[in-house]
Amino acid sequence: MFNRSISPHIFADLARGKMVLLSGPRQCGKTTLAKSLGDPSSTMAYYNWDVATHRQNLKGYKLDLSKDYWVFDELHKFRSWRNWLKGVYDLHHADHKILVTGSARMDQYARGGDSLQGRYFHYRLHPFTLAEVLALPELDYRQTIENATTICPPDRTKAQTVLTDLLSFGGFPEPFLSRSKSYAGRWRLAYGQRLVFEDVRSLEQTQELDQMSLLYERLPDLVSNNLSINTLAKDLEVAHQTVAKWIDIFEKLYANFYVLPFGDPKIKAIKKERKLYLWDWGRLSDPGARLENIVAFHLLRLVHWFEDVYGEVIELRYIKDVDGHEIDFILLRNKRPWIAIEVKSSEQELSRGLTYLIKKIAIPFVYQIHLKSDQAYKLPKINQSAISAIPVSHFLCAMP
Repeated sequence: MFNRSISPHIFADLARGKMVLLSGPRQCGKTTLAKSLGDPSSTMAYYNWDVATHRQNLKGYKLDLSKDYWVFDELHKFRSWRNWLKGVYDLHHADHKILVTGSARMDQYARGGDSLQGRYFHYRLHPFTLAEVLALPELDYRQTIENATTICPPDRTKAQTVLTDLLSFGGFPEPFLSRSKSYAGRWRLAYGQRLVFEDVRSLEQTQELDQMSLLYERLPDLVSNNLSINTLAKDLEVAHQTVAKWIDIFEKLYANFYVLPFGDPKIKAIKKERKLYLWDWGRLSDPGARLENIVAFHLLRLVHWFEDVYGEVIELRYIKDVDGHEIDFILLRNKRPWIAIEVKSSEQELSRGLTYLIKKIAIPFVYQIHLKSDQAYKLPKINQSAISAIPVSHFLCAMP
């Protein structure tokens, strides 16, 4: 198993006496990471809410006081988890490290209760990234993302091979490590069934699980396109607000994520249409959508890293005007355009949409990234933007 780059930061916060909440999609490696931070034979006590005996121990506050590291898995499924956790932390944090994992956005499943403010730091674990699989050393990503042309993988051939595998099998550990398309396909079928019929059932008050399963199967068709709730509602024969609610539930369970538009006042920008991407891009059949999704995923990972590790908020957006000019992704820093990214399958001239928009909007750093290329080079500036063409594998290595 590959080392997870977030592990040292989690360990450091636990050592400082902070409780850590670790969330992310089911089966992305949260439990493996949590257990790796302690010695199960001597120092760690592990409790999983989904295990009946563990659940009874948690409800009765029957915790092993001889262990100095406690892991509480899937605790967000406990209706009073915040109050319970606040009490446990306040009573025991001086003598015990506490890590809580969950396969849902725990901020969305607070369900009332006392605030945990000041008691914890929150981290998000993602499926494997290119840098993690290549075991690249951690960098200061505040600098490297501005200088991605200088980030060259030590072994370019290996980087391209790993990228091809990630595109083929996705970043979730089990299908990726299997290197088997049939195994990965079977894994995904089971994953979708568990997410809808177990996770949704345990966390949401909804009875239309069969129809939600149909919507889950449709999600890959929505990737990289502007999300049309009306079309989905007609196809599924349910109300518009129902479909919107279901997609938001899947977002809370880390099945999909959104990229919002950036409505710059200098252009007639689209301001409301969200674009949807999947945490598991291995579900996509279209190569172009799969490539755009893996880039979106790595950029989301960067956004989360800035917040969870650096304590800085950056935003992932896209730009599109009413005439169809578009930039695939843009990172905002201090609410202002910082880095633009255009994704292409093969090396080509700078895209017309990108050229048109950067003439109107000041964006300090611009990348057009190509899958079928092994050369990184700079292009002439436009409107003071530093423009580079770069292989996808190089660009993704500039992120955690």
